[in-house]
Amino acid sequence: MCGRFTQIKSRDDYLAFLVEEAENDIPYDPEPISRYNVAPGTKVLLLNNRDNSFHLDPVLWSYAPGWWDKPPLINARVETAATSRMFKSLWNHGRAIVFADGWFEWKKEGDIKQPYYIYRKDKKPLFFAAIGKQPFDVGDEAEGFLIVTAAADKGLVDIHDRRPLVFTPEAALEWMDPETTGAQVSELALDAAVPADEFTWHPVTQSVGNVKNQGADLIKNTSDKI
Repeated sequence: MCGRFTQIKSRDDYLAFLVEEAENDIPYDPEPISRYNVAPGTKVLLLNNRDNSFHLDPVLWSYAPGWWDKPPLINARVETAATSRMFKSLWNHGRAIVFADGWFEWKKEGDIKQPYYIYRKDKKPLFFAAIGKQPFDVGDEAEGFLIVTAAADKGLVDIHDRRPLVFTPEAALEWMDPETTGAQVSELALDAAVPADEFTWHPVTQSVGNVKNQGADLIKNTSDKI
C-alpha cells in the first residue's frame, strides 16, 4: 500500500479545502482531473511549498536515486523514513501533498483478490503525505516521489495492514512548511493523521486491476443490488 488511488475533482476543488492563498500562485483550472485509476510510474499533480509559495507540479510517482540498483519504490514507511539512508533527506527537505478522493486495496477472499475502494465517509478530499527529491519542477529529470504509509488501524486493518498517511488540511499545511523540522513532522505524522473511523469502503470491479482502465465505473459499489 498505497498502489492505486483516484484524483477525480478539479485541482481548485482540492485547494478550496486546503488553502485560499494558493489561488494567488496556482492558475485557476475548474476542469476535473478525472483520474479514476492513478498508477505508479505515471505523473501525478504534487502540491509543494517552495520559495514561500505553493506550486502544483506533475511529478513521477516512483523513486529511484542514482545509486539504487533495484526497481523504483512507490511508498515510504512512516516508521523508518525519517532515519533511513534513502529517505532522511527527503523527509527533512522534500515534503509534499498528493490530492486524492480515495484509494484501492486488494483483499484475499477465497481464490480471488477482491479490490475495495476506501474513502472518507463525508467524501471530503484526502491529502496524502508524500516525500520526494526537490526541486519538483524539473520535468523528466526528476527522481520522483513516494507516498508515505502507516500501519492500518481499527476497521481498515480488515482490508490491508498498511494505509496512506492522510492529513487534515491544517496538518497538511504544516507538513509542507519548509520551516517545520524533521522532528516536528515526525510528531505530526503520529498525532495528526485522519483516524480510521472517518473512512468507509466498498467492493469494486476487478477491472481496476488493469492500469489502462479509467472511468467512474471503477469506483462503483459492486455489492449494490441496483
